[in-house]
Amino acid sequence: MAGFGTKGLAPEQPCPCGGETYGTCCRPLHRQERAAATAEQLMRSRYSAYALAEIDHLLRTQPSDQPLRDRRRSLEANCRQLRWRDLEILATEAGGLDDLHGTVTFAAHYSASGEPGVLRERSRFGREGRRCDGAWLYLEALELND
Repeated sequence: MAGFGTKGLAPEQPCPCGGETYGTCCRPLHRQERAAATAEQLMRSRYSAYALAEIDHLLRTQPSDQPLRDRRRSLEANCRQLRWRDLEILATEAGGLDDLHGTVTFAAHYSASGEPGVLRERSRFGREGRRCDGAWLYLEALELND
């Protein structure tokens, strides 16, 4: 879709997730040149995908029974309405190279119509096919225990 994707972000620019450069951090995941090795890496790539309107990456990394057209429209609307500004990883549980499941707790800062906001979430991730060689997938947001 016009206006969506990373065509305007150069590989040497800082990665939206706070990693090194976009070309060495999230870009290879967005372009399917490399898979996320950990749940945190997938979470970071999903944050960057929201920031850069990489809709296909978001669709690919979250299983759903909803119609693809509806999911795409919803994500496109989200990417138009919010400007993601900063990501803080607050905690990780499991989600490593040899794990089947993991959680990442984070705070994602954004602005909407010029007003700042923050999304705090504890996300649950799992391996596709419940195999250690399966791709990491975002499964759901869990309730935060403050």
